[in-house]
Amino acid sequence: MNHPKHMGTVVLVHGAWADGSCWSNIIIPLRRHGLNVISAQIPLTSLTDDAAALRRVIERTMGPVTLVGHAYAGAVIAAAHNDRVKSLVYVAALAPDEGETVMDVFYRATPHPQAPHLEPDAYGFIWMPEESFGSAVAHKASSDQIAIMTALQQPISVQCIQEKAPTPAWKSTPSWYLIAEEDRMIIPEVQRFMAERMGATIRSHNVDHTPMHTAPNFVVDLILDAARKTLPE
Repeated sequence: MNHPKHMGTVVLVHGAWADGSCWSNIIIPLRRHGLNVISAQIPLTSLTDDAAALRRVIERTMGPVTLVGHAYAGAVIAAAHNDRVKSLVYVAALAPDEGETVMDVFYRATPHPQAPHLEPDAYGFIWMPEESFGSAVAHKASSDQIAIMTALQQPISVQCIQEKAPTPAWKSTPSWYLIAEEDRMIIPEVQRFMAERMGATIRSHNVDHTPMHTAPNFVVDLILDAARKTLPE
């Protein structure tokens, strides 16, 4: 195994209603394979703001980079253009094309019956109803994990989902996609459409919307596949 300083860097990007701690089951396994790992914290205030925050994190790294995005963060990793980014990994993530919004792809098909009804508050931020963490976001997670996710949630601004996406990096950068076949937030039909449209290497598993919590080995394996094929030996 190479020392991490000789390897590339994996930057993990959280989605809505979460923070960087959502990758806690992913970080150590990747480091054990010799990769540098950073969990980026994005403000969830607009797609432009979030992409800028991610670019600042990328600038702190050296060498080639693999970006990993969950859910909303799929739009963010595709908007944070940097020549050192060699691969993109989507974990049940949204992938709007140029001129599309996150909302356009999120609502491309009829939502799952247990998907939550979401409305912005008086400040323009959308919060996840507490009961929906266990019924829709992470229905395969333990009660303790659901309690932690609920306590840590960050709201997402409506600007994030209404802003038109720039030309996405997946048009010119190799991509990998984990389709969550039991997802109740972003239905599998929509995930498959996006993954096929971008020409991604696809893996499909019977997991919920948050496999980094409930099936981390699948997520680790997908990231390693992307890293091994696009980062230095």
